[in-house]
Amino acid sequence: MAWDEWEQLKAEAAARHAGPAGSGDATGTLRHRRGPWAKAAGSAGELAAGTSAAKAGLHTAHGGVGGGLAGLSSLGALTSVLGSWDTRLGQVREECASLRPKLRQAAVELGEADTEAAEAAASVVVPGTRRGE
Repeated sequence: MAWDEWEQLKAEAAARHAGPAGSGDATGTLRHRRGPWAKAAGSAGELAAGTSAAKAGLHTAHGGVGGGLAGLSSLGALTSVLGSWDTRLGQVREECASLRPKLRQAAVELGEADTEAAEAAASVVVPGTRRGE
């Protein structure tokens, strides 16, 4: 297959698969932006902090329940619910806290990969093409 024919096929495929604005262009160029990754990392941090606050509030709200409901069967149910939510909120907080640095690192690594790929592609010289002539 001739180089020009290959370039034409790539351009046609890129035109058919052009994504939403900002994801690429008609030549099939993928554009990476750090912003969405950093925003996701910030959101994960906020969720971790929010679930910690919710967990503390849950314990505060349940603080005086034991004395007022002593002897009632609902005390056992409330205690069970507290334990269940305490566990769930703890798991959500841990997951969000672990995601935050991973999302930040993804932004860095994708940026480095984009730079490396661009440099590697720019170094390719193909005789008889626009780049190699």
